[in-house]
Amino acid sequence: MISKGELIEIYFKKEEANLNSYPFNLPFFTQRDGLKMHPKVTYFVGENGTGKSTLLEAIAVTSGFNPEGGSFNFNFNTRASHSMLYKHLVTSRGVHRRTDGYFLRSESFFNVATEIENLDRPFDDDGFPLGGGPKVINAYGGKSLHEQSHGESFWALFIKRFRGRGFYVLDEPEAALSPAKQMAMLLRMNELINEGSQFVIATHSPILIAYPDSLIYEFTADGVQVRTYEQTGLFQTYAEFFMDPAYMVSRLLRG
Repeated sequence: MISKGELIEIYFKKEEANLNSYPFNLPFFTQRDGLKMHPKVTYFVGENGTGKSTLLEAIAVTSGFNPEGGSFNFNFNTRASHSMLYKHLVTSRGVHRRTDGYFLRSESFFNVATEIENLDRPFDDDGFPLGGGPKVINAYGGKSLHEQSHGESFWALFIKRFRGRGFYVLDEPEAALSPAKQMAMLLRMNELINEGSQFVIATHSPILIAYPDSLIYEFTADGVQVRTYEQTGLFQTYAEFFMDPAYMVSRLLRG
């Protein structure tokens, strides 16, 4: 089912979940009944294995996205690897409907790029797929995503494909972006937010979580807590390192 209203809150259905098995044994699920979402940007941060990407994926699937990523119109399956958490998730949504949407999974964006090529092949002499309609790649700037670097293809997505008034679910979007491009992404996010968009982002980037009007959830082995930017382990780790890089590296290499 495709849900296009703004995401207000998510709830966990625990009645039929086996709390001793993955992913229902993750601390965020066992210790919380749900999470409120920010109308502009909600961030999930934390160490690997704490469940932030698992929850993000469940939010995307519950919202009507293909588990491997893409827009609401994508429906393909390269390898079914998503968890069953989405079946135990209920969303509360508002009345302000989104006209655009996208789920970016950095680890499977290659599969999305391949699916775009499959959808655009074959096409007629006027550049229209034989199934009708313009080529899908036109929405990404017209150049095959496989013919660009990983970072260029991500940037084409943000600049060309995201159109505003959208619901954008992003899993580690910084994976292919330089620090300068991550700062540029903050600017692009702000443009899209001013056009009525909402973001939910799982990230390890201290740059991306710096957007001021947002909500940050930090996932740990003890559960999930709301943090300010400076309270996050992500910010504190980078701040400690850059305060004295030579000392930190020396200490690390000494074990």
